[in-house]
Order: sequence, then C-alpha cells, then structure tokens
Amino acid sequence: MILYEYPFNESIRTMLRLEHLFERLGQLVVRDTAVDHHFALATLFEILDVGSRADLKSDLLKDLDKQRSMLGSYRGNPSISEAVLEDVMARIDAAFVALNQMPGKAGATLTANEWLMAIRSRISIPGGTCGFDLPAYYAWQHSEPERRRNELLLWAKGLMPMADALQLLLRLIRESGVPHKVMAVAGQFQQSLPPGRAHLLARLRLADGQIDMVPEISGHRLVVSVRFLQPDAEGKLRPSVLDTPFELTLCS
Repeated sequence: MILYEYPFNESIRTMLRLEHLFERLGQLVVRDTAVDHHFALATLFEILDVGSRADLKSDLLKDLDKQRSMLGSYRGNPSISEAVLEDVMARIDAAFVALNQMPGKAGATLTANEWLMAIRSRISIPGGTCGFDLPAYYAWQHSEPERRRNELLLWAKGLMPMADALQLLLRLIRESGVPHKVMAVAGQFQQSLPPGRAHLLARLRLADGQIDMVPEISGHRLVVSVRFLQPDAEGKLRPSVLDTPFELTLCS
C-alpha cells in the first residue's frame, strides 16, 4: 500500500520535512560508498537549514508539554492501560529533558566548524564540491568508510534530541486518528471537519493496485478535499473520472 500525508499547519509541515530528512540520513550513513556519504552530508546541511528556525525548539517543547498534559488527564481511566500510559509519559519526559538541554539552535555546534561550513557553502552549487574546489573534502571522501561513518554520526549526534522529539510527537499524532474507508466519486472527495477540534494531519492510504492514482490533497480547519489525478500517455497528470476507494485518517 502507498501512504500520503497532508499537514494542516506549518508546524506539522516542518516536522514531516525533518522526519523525511532524518530517515534519508539514516539510510545513507550506514552505506560505505563515498557518494552515499556525500549525500548524507548534504542531507545533514538540509536538516540544519530546516531545523535552525528560531522557534522550532520551543514549538517542539510546547507540543511535548501539551501531549504530556493531555495524556496525564487519562490517569485513573479504567479503559486505559496504566502501564502503557506511564511508558508513553516516561518517553515524553525523556524527550522533553533531552531537547531542553540541547544548546542553542539545532546544529549550533556544526556551524562553528569551518571545514563543514566551507563544504556547506559550495554543496548547493552544481559541481561545486569537485576536488579542485575542495581538496580537503576530496581527500575525506577517499578515507576509510568507517572513519567517514563515525564522523557523520558524530556530527549528527547533536541533532538527535530534536529527531527523537519530533518522531515521538508524530507517532502520537498519527495514533490519534481512526482510519475510515471512503470513496472519491468520479475522482473527487470532500469532507467537512467538525468545528472545535483542531486537526493536524490527514493520512490517505491507497491499495497497491492504485499506484497510478495520484491524490491532490488540500484542506484547512473546516474541510479536507482530495482530487485524484492520473498520468496520460505522455506522463502528464490529468484529473481522473474513476470512482476511487481509499482509506482516510484524520489525526489531531
């Protein structure tokens, strides 16, 4: 099955982008080739660009505190497992403490590394990291894979509290929704959202046989809409007129 997600606000949008980048970084670092480690470093710089937003850390701390308060209200509820609840609460507390102790903005220690910043300034230029431009970086790429991997992990270590916090928050948000099977009639679907409840994320799941159906999702606090597109013979996406079943989950 293929899963699409649509954020309803800028905070969730940023969290999803960072999750995507951290997942890519994790896949690239464990490999051995120099080109994989080059793109791992490029991904690390992308994380710095997204994560250095001034209020991101405080937003994550506020969201963790909000989740802690909400879950704390379930204590004593006979339909809730106390052991599971306390485990989740402990995870939130640990993530809050680790993130709160992270000094300054995300990656602040990396920006003080002149060698890394020299690479960062040229990595977005097409061909800007050639050996004649950055000979020290060229030499690093020819070092042993284990050395490169260890240094990448060391550079990424200071960002892990943020990665752990957003991973936990997104997991809690995703688990708050209940999936429903719905139908896009003639490729179109729209659903009103109940007032007074702030939805954060829409999740749309398609069966494997619907891989050529591409959802165009839009929404805000009052409504969510989905329009399905299909590629034509030339690969251009055009509106579908087919009735398309899918699974929709609204998370808050």
